[in-house]
Amino acid sequence: MSAAQKKSSQMPEFLRRFFVALKRQPSIIALVVLVIAFFQYSLNLTHISDTTAKIQGNGMGLCGFATMLFSMLSLVCFLNAFPKRKKPVIAMVVLMFVMFAVIIFCDVYYSGLITTALTRAENPIKLDASTIYIAQAYNVLQTHIMIEGIGVALVLLMPLYTKLLRKINTSITVEGNGDLGVIDISGED
Repeated sequence: MSAAQKKSSQMPEFLRRFFVALKRQPSIIALVVLVIAFFQYSLNLTHISDTTAKIQGNGMGLCGFATMLFSMLSLVCFLNAFPKRKKPVIAMVVLMFVMFAVIIFCDVYYSGLITTALTRAENPIKLDASTIYIAQAYNVLQTHIMIEGIGVALVLLMPLYTKLLRKINTSITVEGNGDLGVIDISGED
């Protein structure tokens, strides 16, 4: 079997390196999802702020602030909770899950205030072209809850997929390594 045939039967080098990096630090998978949740919320913060200004519900501003603050702080806790090639720091993991709970609670509470403002009996807010940002804010919150929930699930399932990643064979076969008995190391000529 030639070297070209051997190379085609193995995984490509970039894919092998990717899996080696994941095996060394599997927490990166959950971190990427949590960073996506953070960016999804922060890049749509205009809709949240405009909705808060329009509805002015009890605690809406505080919920928006708490979600943004705890989203950033949970990323910092995540990075401290799972140091490279060390055991997780339990205190940071617990603090991180408390922050996740606060984020999800604030999103649900804020969504409930939007629903209440749209469906209340007296003076309900009508959705039209000038208030479409309220519907967009509601959709942002629902999407943020889903992405954050996926991130929390990935953190909880980290021991499972860490074991699965370790089962992936990323070793390289080196030619000429098989017959070590033929090599003469005695130094006699």
